[in-house]
Amino acid sequence: MKRVALIGGGAANEAQPLLSPLYYLEKALAPFAQIRTARPGVVDPVQALLAEQPNILGLADVGLAPGETFDAVSRFVEEGGTLIRFAGPRLANADDGLLPVRLRRNGRVLGGAMSWEEPKALAEFDATSPFFGLPASKDVTVQRQVLAEPDPGLADKTWARLSDGTPLVTAERRGKGLIVLFHVNADANWSNLPISGLFVEMLKRISAMAGESTSASSERSGMVADPSAFAPMRLLDGFGALGAPGLSAQSIPPGFDGPASAEHPPGLYGGGEAFVAVQTLRPTDEFSAFDFAGAGLSADVLRTSGQLDLRGPLLVFALAAFIADALIALALAGKLRLRPLGAATAALLALSCVGATMDETRAESAPKSSVSQRDKDAALTARLAYVISGDAHVDEISRLGLEALTQALNMRTSFSPGDPVGVDPAKDELAFYPLLYWPIVASAPQPPAKTVAKVTAYMKQGGTIIFDTRDALSQRVGGAPTPEAQWLRDLTKGLDIPPLEVTPRDHVITKTFYLLDGFVGRYANGETWVEALPPEPKDQAARPVRATDSVSAIVITSNDLASAWAHDKRGQPLFPLTPGGARQREFALRGGINLVMYTLTGNYKSDQVHVRDLLERLGQ
Repeated sequence: MKRVALIGGGAANEAQPLLSPLYYLEKALAPFAQIRTARPGVVDPVQALLAEQPNILGLADVGLAPGETFDAVSRFVEEGGTLIRFAGPRLANADDGLLPVRLRRNGRVLGGAMSWEEPKALAEFDATSPFFGLPASKDVTVQRQVLAEPDPGLADKTWARLSDGTPLVTAERRGKGLIVLFHVNADANWSNLPISGLFVEMLKRISAMAGESTSASSERSGMVADPSAFAPMRLLDGFGALGAPGLSAQSIPPGFDGPASAEHPPGLYGGGEAFVAVQTLRPTDEFSAFDFAGAGLSADVLRTSGQLDLRGPLLVFALAAFIADALIALALAGKLRLRPLGAATAALLALSCVGATMDETRAESAPKSSVSQRDKDAALTARLAYVISGDAHVDEISRLGLEALTQALNMRTSFSPGDPVGVDPAKDELAFYPLLYWPIVASAPQPPAKTVAKVTAYMKQGGTIIFDTRDALSQRVGGAPTPEAQWLRDLTKGLDIPPLEVTPRDHVITKTFYLLDGFVGRYANGETWVEALPPEPKDQAARPVRATDSVSAIVITSNDLASAWAHDKRGQPLFPLTPGGARQREFALRGGINLVMYTLTGNYKSDQVHVRDLLERLGQ
């Protein structure tokens, strides 16, 4: 069976049965593959799973930015691995080179530009497609897809099409490996393909091709010349157990009679019911006794000494310890003199020394805790945190702003956070902080790739980051980006983030505690961006509150929130506002409270139970 590593691009709190793309993939691949998924909390799940040497790497809506992870996946494919990718909001907007075709930035959906009036069905599979022979079920329909640019050679890379001719599955050989792209996502949001039997058969055929060299793949795919070669299916390891083949195992030609070698390890080759067994030895090979004398050795070197029976000495030791214990008890009771107990006391001291030595050994071997006191405090008390920018003035504003917001939370809500702290993403553990405020300083150096990967993992595991460029007054519509905006753009190139949109007026983030129209800070003219919500179904009535199944992991603003929150020890504001006024400062503080509550509670305000109260409040 092939080893398949699966990674999803969604946040950890989206990974629910029937909602997670990985759920559908695991169900489809389980009958004929060994599934591997990343452990929770891993900073870079892609490299962690590649270390397990899978045959297939499946990425469900994961964008690969240039860096160590991108290079590792490229090597995996070049050396013969199969990369299966599924589209989604993240991939549709990513600048990714590990794709078989170029993608257009905007996908095609029902009810929008470049849209269909009706969902599209599948077209029959071409004779050159690896899926040829599978029934193109008319029950499988597509509501949304990412489009491929009509470059030369697109037809040769297309394995499956829709009824209007647009590609549904494309593929390309890259080195010794293969890259396959499904132009829909791996769950049922864009298409019902992942819940069909056809999806299982398509993955089964791709899995059968995994690990094959260019000369051993299927001729029907238009990529190979020898369809009669047998790919490794299950191979023997050093302990004689059958398992998934490694990447170094190669297909065997027809008529291969062995023996097994490093390129063709012993095991089963082929697929389905048609497979060939490769033995370690040929049928004509014979066993003969090893000539120890000729090798200058003695057969005694292979003989092991008998077992050492310690039952007697241990019983004597236990009896001596019992007698010593009894004598000491009598001495303490005053029934025996101390002098006759000299030997017993010496024995007891010896036992004590042995026990102390064992305790010291255990103490030395016990793993030392690497958790700092600061992390322990953060784990026990919820706190807001800001990212240290390196600019002392900006960091002080962030600290004072979050202190003021913390005080407001303590006074107005049931949430009582501790004092805010500054964190360095490169050194500090971020998992203890539900919300990070990140003021952008254009002169600061870009964080290294490992830090960016750590930030990405933090957002996928449920954390939210507020990026504040603080440049609302210097932005120009249609003009060049400000230095702060450009710095943030460079940072987000390495972050696997979904598409963003200006916060809609009906977004749940505007109703988590206060009813707001937007988020203002020291400035009021900047826009606030959050994760884009999926399009509303065309035939569904408008809901009172739009919501997604998880909290937006990223919020981007330019209104300088911390400066509007900050005040001195007497409660006096530290910075003037533009256009100004106590009302703007109050609404800035309310916006901060909403952001915190949104991070902590998610979309509970979108439940229908809140509609009546919200309507009554709006009626006032």
